[in-house]
Amino acid sequence: MNTSLDGIFRPKSIAVIGASTKKGAIGREILHNLIEGEFNGKVFPVNPKATVIHSIKCYSTILDVPDAVDLAIIITPRDHVKSILEQCGEKGVKGVVVITAGFKEIGEEGAKKELELVEVIKRYGMRMVGPNCFGVLNTDPEYSMNATFSKTMPIPGMVGIMSQSGALGEAILDYANSINLGFSMFVSVGNKADISGNDLLAYWEDDPNTSLILLYLENFGDPRRFTKIARSITRKKPIVAVKAGRTAAGAAAISSHTGVLAGLDVGAEAIFEQCGVLRVATVDELFDVALAFINQPVPKGDRIAVITNAGGPGILATDAVESVGLKMAKFEKKTEEYLRKNLLPIAAVKNPVDVIAAGGPESYRVAVDAVFSDKNVDGVIVIFVPPVVVDHRAVINAIVETIEKHKNDKPVLGCFMSEAAEIAGSEQMAKHKIPIYTFPESAARAMWTMVRHQRWRDRPEGKIVEYNIDKKKAQRIITKAIKAKKENILGEEALDILEAYGIKMAKSIKVKTPKELKEAAKKLSFPVVLKIDDPTISHKTDVGGVITDLRTQSELEDAFKTMKKRFGRKGKSFSGVIVQQMVRGGVETIIGMHDDPSFGPLMMFGLGGIYVEVMKDVSFKVHPLTDYDAEEIIKSVKGYPLLTGFRGYPAVNIKILQETILRLSQLVTDFPVLKSFDVNPFIVTSEASQSKAVDARFVIELVWKDVNLSQATRIVE
Repeated sequence: MNTSLDGIFRPKSIAVIGASTKKGAIGREILHNLIEGEFNGKVFPVNPKATVIHSIKCYSTILDVPDAVDLAIIITPRDHVKSILEQCGEKGVKGVVVITAGFKEIGEEGAKKELELVEVIKRYGMRMVGPNCFGVLNTDPEYSMNATFSKTMPIPGMVGIMSQSGALGEAILDYANSINLGFSMFVSVGNKADISGNDLLAYWEDDPNTSLILLYLENFGDPRRFTKIARSITRKKPIVAVKAGRTAAGAAAISSHTGVLAGLDVGAEAIFEQCGVLRVATVDELFDVALAFINQPVPKGDRIAVITNAGGPGILATDAVESVGLKMAKFEKKTEEYLRKNLLPIAAVKNPVDVIAAGGPESYRVAVDAVFSDKNVDGVIVIFVPPVVVDHRAVINAIVETIEKHKNDKPVLGCFMSEAAEIAGSEQMAKHKIPIYTFPESAARAMWTMVRHQRWRDRPEGKIVEYNIDKKKAQRIITKAIKAKKENILGEEALDILEAYGIKMAKSIKVKTPKELKEAAKKLSFPVVLKIDDPTISHKTDVGGVITDLRTQSELEDAFKTMKKRFGRKGKSFSGVIVQQMVRGGVETIIGMHDDPSFGPLMMFGLGGIYVEVMKDVSFKVHPLTDYDAEEIIKSVKGYPLLTGFRGYPAVNIKILQETILRLSQLVTDFPVLKSFDVNPFIVTSEASQSKAVDARFVIELVWKDVNLSQATRIVE
C-alpha cells in the first residue's frame, strides 16, 4: 500500500499553528473539529499570544512542542508561513497543510512567495497540501481526523473525494451528510503547490478504506501522469469527476482544421474517456452517481426494467433510460404471464410495469419479484408516487423484503417523486442501501454511469502497433523545413511524408508550365483535380485554389489558365499547380493532430472535406493510440453509419482506416516537433487499395525561436 502521504492522512500527532482563542476564527474551528471529532492522537495548539486554547496547553512555536509532530496545520498571516515552514522542517514534521491564502491565486507576487514555500518543503523532505485550502480529513476510526474548518462533522464511509475549490468544501461535506454519503478521506488541494490530484489518486489506489473516488477539477497539473495512474485505478475502482472550465477561448487563433476543432473541451473529455474516468456535468450529478456506486453492484449490462404506480413517471423514466444510452429490457414471456396473472386487471405488464395507484404492497412484491427473476433484466428502477389510498410503509417494506430475498447482483435504484424523508418507511430503503432519487432522470443517469464503468472494465486494453516505415525520408523533409524556417509543409512534400509512413495517396504531379501540364495528362487518367501549389495558402478551397472533376484535356487546360490568372499576381511568379488523380466514390474523412499545451498531442478523426469545421463530426483521443483506441475513435463519430453501409452504399474498409490512423500516431511519436497536421480528405472506399489521402498539411513547432538551428535539427534527428 502507498504510504507516501501518511504524514498528511495518518498522523499520530498534529500541531495547529495559528490556533485561536476566538470562536469563529479558522484557527479555533480546526482545533475544535480535531477535538470534537475525537482525533486519535496528540494535538498541540501553537500561538505565541496564548497559554491555553480550548483547555489545551498552547506553545509559542512548534519548536517548543516537547513531542514529535507528524502534521502541522498552518493558519497564520501569509508573510509568516515561510519561516514557520522552516521551523517545521527543523522539528522533523512530515506533512503540512497550509490553509493560509494570498499566494499564486492573487498574481505574480503571491506566486513568487508560493515558490519559496515549495523550496523549503523540498529541502526538508516534507509534503504539503495547499496553500489556500479548506483542509483534510480521514474518518478511519484509527485516526478520526477532521482537520478542516467545516461546521459539519462528516459521516464515515468508503468515498475518497478531492476538491480543487476550497469554497466548495463546506457545501460538499454538508450535502454529503444530508444524503447519508460517507467519506473515507476528503482533501481540499488549494493551489496544488506540492500535493496534486495525481498524488492523491496514487495514494488511494490500493487504500482498502476507499472504494470510490470523486474529483472536482479545475485544471490538470500533469495530464500524462493522470492518464497513467487513472488507467490503473479504474480497472479496480470507479473514479467520477466534475471538470469545470469548459471554454472555446483561443480556438479561433489556431489555423489548422484539427486545431480549431480541438479548441473546445475535447482534451479533458478525451483524457477521461481513455483512462476510464466517468465525467459528469454537475456536482449534484456527482453525488447522485456516488450514491449508486457506493450502495449497489455494477450492472452486467444495459437492459433496465422500470416499475411504477403512475403512468406519467413511468413514461418519464422510459424516456430517461433511452435518452442516456440504456435500453428498456424486453421481458421473457413467462415474466409477462406471471405479472398478468398476479397484478390488478388494469395494470400494465410490459416494461415499464405499472402496478397503478391502487396497487399496494402485494402488487409491488409481485412486480419486483418478477423483474428480478427475469434474465433479460440487468438493472431496476422502482418508482413509488405515494398515493393516499395505500400504506406507504407497507409498500416500502414489501419492496425491500423482495429485493433482499433475491440477493443477486442486479442494481436497484428508487425514485419517490418527492423528498424521501417525508415518506413513512423511506428509512428502510437507506438501511438496505437502496438509493432514492427525487426524479427518474437522476436515477437513469446514475444507472448509465455504472454501465459505462462496467463497459470500461470489460474492454480490452489494446496495444501500441509499430509499422515498418521510411523514417529517414520524413526526417529529411522536416529538417529541410526547419532549416528554411518554414512553419508549414504543404503539397508534394506533405504527401511525401505520408508516403514515407506507408499511407496510400492519390497519384499527383507538380506542374508549372503548359508543356508540363500535357506531360502530366499522359501519365494520369481522367478525371483529375487541379490544386494551387502555394505554401502560403493554408486552405486552398477557400480561395478558389481547387478545381475538381476535370474530364478532358481541354477542361484541364482551361482550369490551368484560370489558376494562373487567379494566382499569378503582379510582382510574383506563378507557383504552379498539382494535377492529381481524382479518387472516385468512397467517404471523405479527416485524420489530424493538434498538440494541446495542457494535454499534449490529441489525435482526431471525423468526416472530412470542406465542411469539416461546420459539421464538426469529429472525435479526439490522447496520443499515443492503441489499436483499440483507433477502433473506438472511428466508431464514436455520429456519421459512423455512413462508413458501415447506408441506403445501398457499400461499407468502407474500416481496417485500412484504423491502420492509417495508427501509422499517423506513430508519425507523431517519431517527430515531437509536429505542432499539428490535417490529412483532409482521406477518402476511404470498400477496397483498401483504392482508399487514399488526397491532401495534407503539417505545421512544425517554431523551435528556432527558442533554440539554435543545430539543436532544432537534433530534435528531429
